[in-house]
Amino acid sequence: MYPSTTNPPVGERTRWALVAVLAANMLVDALEVSATLVAMPAVGADLGAGAAGLQWLVSGFAAGFGGLLLLGGRLVEGLGRRRVFLAALLVFAAASLAGALTDSLAALTATRVLKGFCVALTAPTGLAIITSAVPEGAARRRAVSLYSLFGAAGFCAGLLLSGLFTGAGWRWTLAFPAPVALLLLAAGARLVPRDVRDSGARDAGVRDAGVRGAGVRGAGVRGGGLRGPGRHAAACGAALTGAVLLLVYGLAHLAGPGREPVRAAAAFAGAALLGAVFVTAERRSPRPLVPPVLLRHGPLLRSALGAAALNGSYVGFLLVASLHLRETGRSPWQTALVFLPAAAPLALSALHSARIAVRLGPARAVAAGAVLAPLGYALYPRAPDADPRWTVLLPATACVGAAFALAFTALHLQATGAVPARLQGAAGGLYQTFVQAGAALTAAPVAALYTVGRAPALCLVTVIGAAGACVALGGLVPAARAAAAPPPNHP
Repeated sequence: MYPSTTNPPVGERTRWALVAVLAANMLVDALEVSATLVAMPAVGADLGAGAAGLQWLVSGFAAGFGGLLLLGGRLVEGLGRRRVFLAALLVFAAASLAGALTDSLAALTATRVLKGFCVALTAPTGLAIITSAVPEGAARRRAVSLYSLFGAAGFCAGLLLSGLFTGAGWRWTLAFPAPVALLLLAAGARLVPRDVRDSGARDAGVRDAGVRGAGVRGAGVRGGGLRGPGRHAAACGAALTGAVLLLVYGLAHLAGPGREPVRAAAAFAGAALLGAVFVTAERRSPRPLVPPVLLRHGPLLRSALGAAALNGSYVGFLLVASLHLRETGRSPWQTALVFLPAAAPLALSALHSARIAVRLGPARAVAAGAVLAPLGYALYPRAPDADPRWTVLLPATACVGAAFALAFTALHLQATGAVPARLQGAAGGLYQTFVQAGAALTAAPVAALYTVGRAPALCLVTVIGAAGACVALGGLVPAARAAAAPPPNHP
């Protein structure tokens, strides 16, 4: 993803130890959201926070993650993969410990945003280190598969670990990633190879200004601080993150007891202003974070919007279920078990998801998943006195889990399949930014409506899921036309 640096060859045993460290870090990154969803009601009970305040633990992390993804590549260009990866691990550990010790919801939210920043750096950088350190061929395919498997399994691991730790206290849930990250930091300091500057890649990156970002000089972040394109990139990253956070703030104050229209309007105005800063900085930069050609790429944008709706509605659904289960006296462990059918299918199918998507056709797999998701949301009980027994909730959670397993990988394939190789890195960053923004911008209004009632919150989740289905079903039309089109020499 980041070709400005390469890693020197390493021995076979060291190579697989390195892959194990990077895969373990991916698992820790992936469990952040699920662990927080299970622990969230306990946090609220201890800190005296309602649903509208607790949603920041999810949306703050997603905003930090999505806001820094596009800028992260430029940071890696200037500082190197090893330095960025290890520094992000250290900050991640510190933020985990600080979040576990604080008694302030605002401070806890700040640590969540910071952890999102760190994951935006470690997740793609870890994959880039693998593709650089492991030779192309069967060995690299196995390494990337292991990395992907750990990422998919991380959500399930987060549910189970949080169910165990939160029973003893939510602070343990927030603290346990810290020692794990420090162990990975110590191992990474020994195993992650030092970067070797590739002058050919650098020169190619300067020529491909704004495409994949490969030039040290072009990055503008070394030798004298931020300047030129680097200054524009930093402004874009800060503006994008700030805009998403302000949108979350505004959406959180649109409904319920915390409804404050004036503050919401001010937040939306601030988000619009920061959005204008982002657009202006992108237009003036000789190397924009998002190449303009990608903004005209229909399959990429359609898939990104569908993924944002799928991920956002999924997180919103689990947020509602978590709060509902706690209100009815379910323990954190019981909540984790209820959530497993919604998470396990993706983990179990991780090694085969691409093959399934190709066999069905990405557009059909996406459409099937997008239809199943709102069906699952609609099946969740809405009556005020509904008893959320595991058997009652199983149809809803199973549909949602199947939807994610079918659609998530297929959406990514559909998004990047028709993108030229030189634009793959930028396209992947834009796609993942949409995915995280979807989670951040859905959790806030869903939590605000939950303070009014569970039914309105679930209705919004279902509407967002249905909107994603409409986008996905729209992708079937071009696919059908392409399949029905006669060959070039057809009479």
